Amino acid sequence: MSSAPRYLQAGADVEPEAPAADGRRRRSQDSRARIVQAMLDLVREGDISPSAELVATRADVGLRTVFRHFKDLESLYLEMSAVIEGELMSLVHTPFKGATWRDRVLELVERRGWAYERIAPFKRASEVLRHSSATLVADNTKMVEISREILRRQLPPEIAEDRIRFEGIDLLLSFDAWHRLRRDQELSPKRATEVLQAMISGLLETASGS
Repeated sequence: MSSAPRYLQAGADVEPEAPAADGRRRRSQDSRARIVQAMLDLVREGDISPSAELVATRADVGLRTVFRHFKDLESLYLEMSAVIEGELMSLVHTPFKGATWRDRVLELVERRGWAYERIAPFKRASEVLRHSSATLVADNTKMVEISREILRRQLPPEIAEDRIRFEGIDLLLSFDAWHRLRRDQELSPKRATEVLQAMISGLLETASGS
């Protein structure tokens, strides 16, 4: 059997240019990954709406390359949203440590606080475009519904079906509540967690069997 490369063998149906095409594809994929990572890094550092020029500079690619991979900056934010959703979903699938439903509900405060600290800059960035992006609105709605369903599964029926208590607990577990305590009231993550757990405990006290 000939040891020559397949594209040099008689009757081969692979063109000599194929390796070059593969190389271009890999370079294109690498450029796209660098652009997404540049966006993530810039947002994480506090620039919630970095320009295409800044993204290109950080990714060490040309401005044309940025717009070749992404038709506009909203597309970059959608890529960013997908990465952050992946991080949050990994937390969703982490088993609870609490032995009772009360323990698990209070554990949600700690778990979400940890997640909110990680996604805070990205969450603020998504707000910049959400008003003009149906996709970002849909993504936010989906994550809210997932969060509500996780809470509902941990609660006994008498609380899950109590509209006032359920909505109150859901509000206290929201990013907005966490962000208000951390940014506007300048509480540490530990103190913010204690405040929210105390308030949620008050809403749980009227549950049957307490």
